[in-house]
Amino acid sequence: MARVLVIGSLEAELGTAARIAAARGARIATAEGAAAGLARLRADGADLVLCDVQHDVGWLVAQLVAERIACPVIACGWPNDADAAVRAIRAGAKDFLPLPPDADLIAAMLQACAGEPDRPVVQDAGMAALLARAEQVARAEASVLLMGESGTGKEVLARHIHAASRRARGPFVALNCAALPEALLESELFGHEKGAFSGAVASRKGKFEQAEGGTLLLDEIGEMDPRLQAKILRAIQEREIDRLGGSAPVKVDVRILAATHRDLATEVARGRFREDLYFRLAVVRLRIPPLRERRGDILPLARHFAERYARANGLPERAVSPAAEALLLAHPWPGNVRELENTLHRAVLLAEGHAIGPEAIDLLEAAPTLHAEATAAPSIPSAVPPVTALVGRRVEEVERDLILETLSHCLGNRTRAAEMLGISIRTLRNKLHEYRAAGATVPPVPGQPPYAMTAG
Repeated sequence: MARVLVIGSLEAELGTAARIAAARGARIATAEGAAAGLARLRADGADLVLCDVQHDVGWLVAQLVAERIACPVIACGWPNDADAAVRAIRAGAKDFLPLPPDADLIAAMLQACAGEPDRPVVQDAGMAALLARAEQVARAEASVLLMGESGTGKEVLARHIHAASRRARGPFVALNCAALPEALLESELFGHEKGAFSGAVASRKGKFEQAEGGTLLLDEIGEMDPRLQAKILRAIQEREIDRLGGSAPVKVDVRILAATHRDLATEVARGRFREDLYFRLAVVRLRIPPLRERRGDILPLARHFAERYARANGLPERAVSPAAEALLLAHPWPGNVRELENTLHRAVLLAEGHAIGPEAIDLLEAAPTLHAEATAAPSIPSAVPPVTALVGRRVEEVERDLILETLSHCLGNRTRAAEMLGISIRTLRNKLHEYRAAGATVPPVPGQPPYAMTAG
């Protein structure tokens, strides 16, 4: 259930947008102006902000950047408000919502910020059994560890567990632990008091407090620094957290779900993850199989994504042709459901005629890896032997191009790129800092506001 903050008067079309979002399952909060909206975000957080262009969208975005609040802002206004829309986008607004609002466009925005709100699309027998197990444990209060490769749908399953739990009326709050550097991650998790660091101009609740009475998903928890692991363990055991700069602990009532693409038992054995935290998180363990092991789900998911993105882009709904289906079934899907979703999104945009044909199915080749033990070798459409083509280039240049190309292939997803490259997310982040400082263009983190680009 997405949390949407609406800034502006609800008496006209912006109110209609709020009602449409609420009808789609969003939890709506309101504020009369940008300053009041900022105060609401500090206190309660949100997944999405709809802000009337009559208010100072640029000031709001700048304040969010300065106070390290990661929340996309959508500017809302009439089509004849073109100048205000351009100013808002240039100031950092993620998108522009024309008024009167389109219901399908709002639905697409909610899906983009909060994931798929419906029941997971499942036809494969193994996945059906997993979903039944997830629904069984959803009614309990125990922590659940979701395991699986990047892109298998761990957050989708986490949202489904929340929706089937006794906490369904409470908030669902998700945080990707790999997407933020350690200092910012700590503030996002535990919040801070005024003056706790440069830019902390007011107190702010973190994700634990925002999820009060609901569910908190710690995505990619295997990438978390050991110091923060200790703080998470204390929060789970004592059911209280310490804000940065705070003088007293804050009680919290939150159910913890955690997700990882790593084998945490192996990470524990190697001394990279706390054993006591692992046992706290893994009261129930659910492994989501990769798409290549649940081939019965490929075509149902493909049809689902084709319908969704046709509606979101205002295009006619087209069936997936048998020839296109054959291509989809033959592909190994190293990027799992996320790769399939991106493929069908492209196909919807490229398709012509009455069906999505094979010519619209643009399958990405597997990216090369840094280590010899990687299984997939890159396909290089050139008559020049790969190693010979690299002679004369410096090793650091080749490494830079490889990392940036892999990141582009993963659409900016740092976790997936690090996994494909065989390096840690921390190493990747440090490399990206070096490249950006040298003037290279680095793909941004998907779904994050502009300041998140500096996080690598």
